This record gives sequence, structure tokens and C-alpha cells, in this order.
Amino acid sequence: MNENRSFETAEARLGQLYQDNKEQIGKGFPAFMQHEREKALAAFLRMGIPDRKTENYKYTDLTKLFENDSFDRAFQPTSFDFDMREVFTCDVPEFDTHLLFHVNGWYYPGNQTTDFPKGMIICSLKQAMMQYPDLVASHYGRMADSESDPIVALNSLFAIDGIFLYIPDNVLIEKPIQVINLLRSEEDLYVTQRNLVVVGKNARVKLMFCDHTLSIHSYIANYLTEVHLLEDAVADIYGTQNQHNGTAHLNGLFIRQERNSGLITNTISLHGGITRNNILVDFAGENAEAGLYGLSLTDRDQLNDNFISVNHNQPGCRSNQIYKNVLDDNSSGGFTGRIHVMPGAKKTEAYQRNNSVLLTKAARMNTKPQLVIDNDDVKCSHGATVGQINEEALFYLQTRGIPEKEARLMLMFAFAHEVLANIRVEPLRQSIDRLINKRLRGEVSRCHNCKLECIR
Repeated sequence: MNENRSFETAEARLGQLYQDNKEQIGKGFPAFMQHEREKALAAFLRMGIPDRKTENYKYTDLTKLFENDSFDRAFQPTSFDFDMREVFTCDVPEFDTHLLFHVNGWYYPGNQTTDFPKGMIICSLKQAMMQYPDLVASHYGRMADSESDPIVALNSLFAIDGIFLYIPDNVLIEKPIQVINLLRSEEDLYVTQRNLVVVGKNARVKLMFCDHTLSIHSYIANYLTEVHLLEDAVADIYGTQNQHNGTAHLNGLFIRQERNSGLITNTISLHGGITRNNILVDFAGENAEAGLYGLSLTDRDQLNDNFISVNHNQPGCRSNQIYKNVLDDNSSGGFTGRIHVMPGAKKTEAYQRNNSVLLTKAARMNTKPQLVIDNDDVKCSHGATVGQINEEALFYLQTRGIPEKEARLMLMFAFAHEVLANIRVEPLRQSIDRLINKRLRGEVSRCHNCKLECIR
């Protein structure tokens, strides 16, 4: 490691922070977690905080973010003298979901988890560690690798709580499970949350993750979700990111798919200061399928960076990536999409596309689609476009009597629709439609009724 790197003191400070709070962080956890943390600490100190010289983070320099030493830590649950459900209510009454809250990375004690099929486990990750240590140990850390990503290593080092979801074989969860992640503090706060989801053979589930801020303080949120889909399992995973400009949202979604499993992910980034999404899919069984979709809307000085990696390890698997960006003002975006087709992965079909619209000359977009193909029997393609609104289409709409401003909004909404069409929960898709319409009009984007003034 270079002794002159300016952020080395931040790395040392984070390592010492763990050592100083080791007992509190590890209290009540099984022995295997201590091994995971020590491995993560060594990996983090070896790799360091990522900057633009780190290949997988070349569009997101996190060194200045971690140089800030003012952030408090959520090493224990935050206590409030009110019911969180009274402060936050979803404004989509037609949603019929199993509703679960996290507050500052901790599983909310007021969650109701009784209306589920027999054999299903849904609880806090910390509780699962104590009650089902062997089950958790067989999946924890198997999808997300601390050795290759410093932000994953940091999450593994400080992770205490989150959600644990186990769905037995042949169980169909009719209603979507909606996980609302809330940030609220009287001080600037660094939050770590770790989620683990296991979907049994021939099981079905739809998960919705909604990320929000409920106070004006600054946050670093390091969220990581591991998902294991067993044979013939199907999962839809939807993310709605709607946090204020003082939030740095570092989000990881790591998925392992077994034979004949099906996956859809759709990540909608409406608002946030710094947003980094790491999504990695590993095909571990034949004939699995994944559709990966995303849309980000940025303005002012916001940054949104998506890093997508799909490993085709087995024959007959199919993947499709479509990511779109709309960038306004001085905002910037990044997209790195990587598809790796291994030598034995015959009959692979893999497609990838990133399209971006720049609304100002100051907006910036970096895109890097990648294909690595190690056998001949495949169908693969990748591409990217970065440009302005189609002036011919704009002129056509204006000739039909549509004012220029409305015509521009119509074209941007049509641009976004391809991603939204892949949301298979109709009330959610309609809600996102409305939010994007508001966002494109420059209105404050809200997908909840919050009784606090939390947007800045």
C-alpha cells in the first residue's frame, strides 16, 4: 500500500473503530461470524478505500466521503418515543404487502411477521444468527466476497443486523414483502445493514426494498443483500432509492442462481447525493434466467453509479440488462456492465444495454459495457448510447400542438418506460410512474407520507 495515500488514516481509523467496539459488535453472535469479521478486516486493510484508480470504482471516488470523521455509528438500535408507523406511512393505499421496517440498519421490533406459511422464517439477522446459526452459516458470505471488494469487506466487518428471510421449498408468497429502510438521527450517521434471503426449490417471492431519509442529517448507508435462489425458484427484487442529497447510499445485491431459477431485479434511483449500486449475479446451475433493469434520475451535483456483473458459469442460461439514466444540471453517472461467459457455458444468451440522456451540457455520463466470452456457442451483444433528446421527435410533437416543455417530458417518460414495464407488481409500477413524472417536472419526489421535513 502506498504510504502517501491521503486516506490511509481513514482506513486505519476504521480498523481501530472495529477493534475498539469488537465486543459490542460481536456480542451474541456464533463463532463463525468472528472468523468472517477478521477475514473482512484483513481484506479491507489490504485493498483500501476505493478511488478512481480502483478499476471497479473508477467512476466513484469514495476517499473524500470516508475522510469525514464526523459520522456517529449505529452499534445498537435507536430508541424512539413514538411508533415509526405513525411517522411513516406508504401513500399507495392499493399496496397489499407484508410490511417490514428497518431503522438505521436495525430490524424494527414493531414488525408483524405472523401471517406467513408454516416453515417460513422471517426475522432480524441477529436473531437468526442466534436461533438458526447452521442455516445462516451455510449461506452467509457465500454470494458476497469480502476478498474482492472493500465496501463488501466494510459491511462484513460492521454488520450486526438486517433481515433474514428463509422460504421453504414449494412455498408461494402471494403478497409482496415490502422492506422499508429508514434513516433518522440527531447526528450524522454511518449505517451498516446486512440482509440474507434464501428461496427454496420451486418457491416464489416478490421483494420490494424502499430506501428513505427522515431527517436532514448526513448519512453513509452501507447496505448489502445476499440472495440464494435454489432450483426452480423465482424472485422479483425491486429497489426504490429516494434519499436526500446528504446521503451516500452504497448498495450491494449479490445473487446466486441454481438450476432453472428465475430472477428479475429493477432498481429505480429517484434521489440521492451519492448512489452506488453493485449487482452481481452468479449462474451456478443450468437454464437459469435473469433480467436486470435500472433507471436513475439525477440533477444538481448528484452522482449515480451502477456496477453490474453477470457470470455465466453453466450452459443454457439467459441474462438481459437494460439500464437507463436521465442526467440534469451538473450531475454525473456511471455504468459498468460486465458479462463473463465461461468455457463450459454453452448455449448462453446474454444481452446488455445502457442508454443515457443528458439534459444539459454540464451533465456527465461514463459508460463501460464489457463482454468476456470464452466459448463459441453463444448469443451475446452489448452497447451503450449517450446523447441529447431526439430533436426530430421533439419537433414532431410540437407540430402537433404540444408545448415544448410538455413534449420534452413526454419523450423522457417514454425513454424511461422500457425499464418500468419490467416491474411485475402493478401498484408499484403505477406508483413509480407517478413519481418519475413528478421528478422529471422538477417537483420534490416523494413516495411516502412523511410528517417530517427531510428533503434537502
